[in-house]
Amino acid sequence: MRQDVTLHKKSFHELTTDELYELLRVRSEVFVVEQNCVYQDLDGDDQQSIHLWLTVEDKVVALARVCPAGTHMKEISIGRVITTERGKGYGKQIMLHAIDAAVEHFGATLIDIEAQEYAKGFYESVGFKQSSDTFMLDGIPHIKMTWIKSANR
Repeated sequence: MRQDVTLHKKSFHELTTDELYELLRVRSEVFVVEQNCVYQDLDGDDQQSIHLWLTVEDKVVALARVCPAGTHMKEISIGRVITTERGKGYGKQIMLHAIDAAVEHFGATLIDIEAQEYAKGFYESVGFKQSSDTFMLDGIPHIKMTWIKSANR
């Protein structure tokens, strides 16, 4: 049985308090609890970002945020990428929507991410290329990856 996936896309100021709470709850559940990583999730970048999430029957199954240049990173960036149900293609869907949002809202021709190193292949599948050596971020190996519009969509 196919379940309908709904895309939600809002600026921080368009989010309801219930939506904001749910996005932050999922981020904490995955990044802090599941990955056992203590870090400052509320970093001051959410207020300038575009927030995207997918739901199936009102349950968040994937989310991401698109940050304008000069907030989280020097360039336009995508971060806080999460899927709560792995292996169903939701991660790829949310990343493609996030790339589209970066182009639509911020005129992106180049997008940077700080990817957990193990996820390199996933991000390559949506057009990102490794653009740094491995570095540690919050105790987890990461790499910078870059998407360039002319080489992709």
